[in-house]
Amino acid sequence: MTQGAQQAVAATGQVLCRLDDLVDGAAAGAEGMVDGVPENLIVVREGATAHVYLNVCPHAGRRLDWAPGKFLLKDGIMVCAVHGASFQANSGHCVGGPCKGDHLREIAAHVNAAGEVVLD
Repeated sequence: MTQGAQQAVAATGQVLCRLDDLVDGAAAGAEGMVDGVPENLIVVREGATAHVYLNVCPHAGRRLDWAPGKFLLKDGIMVCAVHGASFQANSGHCVGGPCKGDHLREIAAHVNAAGEVVLD
């Protein structure tokens, strides 16, 4: 993936969580199969929708969470706990820090009629 390019990654159709289990504007960790590989994911709730990203900072390839499944997220900005890169939670775009201009890798997902966040 080139710097600054956002790429949707193929996933398997798994249920990650219920949307109602997430506070609006919050993020949580989840496990899912992506391209046949088990991955740690970030699920961000934004109203009635959810955004799903690989839990990998594009700067150094490390996880963003400060503890398993716990993310630094305030006012729509998620911060990598290792080097402080800042990402817009609704787009994955890095707006500050060592990988400014890059993106988190988005995973295609949707909220189904039962209110579950599902990988596409």
